[in-house]
Order: sequence, then C-alpha cells, then structure tokens
Amino acid sequence: MNTPSTSQAAFRRTRRPFARSLVRGFTLLESVVVMAVMATLASVAVPSMTWFIDSVKISSATDLMLSGLSLARSEAIKRNARVVLCKSEDGESCTTTGGWEQGWIVFHDANRNGVLDGGETIILREQPLAANLRLSGNMHVANYISYAPTGVARLAGGGFQAGTLTLCRRSAETGEGRQIVINSGGRPRVQRATVEMCV
Repeated sequence: MNTPSTSQAAFRRTRRPFARSLVRGFTLLESVVVMAVMATLASVAVPSMTWFIDSVKISSATDLMLSGLSLARSEAIKRNARVVLCKSEDGESCTTTGGWEQGWIVFHDANRNGVLDGGETIILREQPLAANLRLSGNMHVANYISYAPTGVARLAGGGFQAGTLTLCRRSAETGEGRQIVINSGGRPRVQRATVEMCV
C-alpha cells in the first residue's frame, strides 16, 4: 500500500485553501454596502464638480474680458487714436441692450462717438460667453469702454470713464462671481465677489 509522502500531503494542504479563495465571490450584502457607499460619494462629488466647472467658466470669461480691455488700451496707444470696446450681439455693431455676455467688439473709433460707424476698423470680435453666465456693467461701463490715445478710459463726451463689470453664473441664489474694476486711468483689476442674485 502506497502512502503519500510528507511533501505531497503538505502540497495538498496548501493548495486547497488557495483554490477556495479563487472561487470565493461577494455576497449580496457586501455588494449592496459597496453600492451604497459609492452612491453617497457620488452625491458629494457631483455638486463639487459642478462648482469647479462653473468656477473655471467664470475665470475663463474674466480672462477674455481682460484680454479685450488690454487689447483696446494697447491699440489706442499704438494707433494714437481712440479705440472702443462695446457690447455686440452680431459682431458688426454696438448695442445698448442686454449684457456683455452676448459678446463684444473692439474697434478704432475715428469720430470718437463710442459707436461703430461705417468705415471704422473692427480689431476684434468676441463670441458670446457660456449660456449660463451673465456679465453686466454699471453706470459708465454698461455699454462701452473707450480708450484715448494716452491709454486713459474716457467717455465719448470726454469725461473720465470708470466702473465695474460683474461676472456671475445665472442663479436666483447667492454665488461666486468676479468683478472687473476699471479705474479712472483705464486700468482693470479683478476681485472675487459674492453675488446675491444673478439674473
């Protein structure tokens, strides 16, 4: 009668538990617990991701407006002539209705009236911002921003032009925003802001 050697018996003992662990799966209870944890994590992560995306859109739109202002100011100095940045719905003319989110144009304002007229050169056309963003200007910067050849912001009538552009996500609730503050010298600066209502 053959008896298994000691090494064969040890091999069988070590092989069986290993084989059992390969076959073992998850129980229904374990699967339900894992899914519940994943659902909880997703419910926390989704609002954070939405906030992050909105924040990136606001920052990007702020950079676009700053770029437009910088271009208008530098072109005014370079051309030694008045250059205007105005709201534009169609990229071909200035408008006095709606907000800056509809887009804007930068043009050489030869007759210094703050409006794009025939024969005046368009330097830049900016497309509308994301649909859920709102960009509005107060008082003297509600419709246009005009730079004199010295690089100073001036109204069409000749007075100093200063004001604040507010950028926010459309919402009836309080939310994050940015303000572009244009001083009397025409230089813009950005500051974070909490906007009560953005409609």
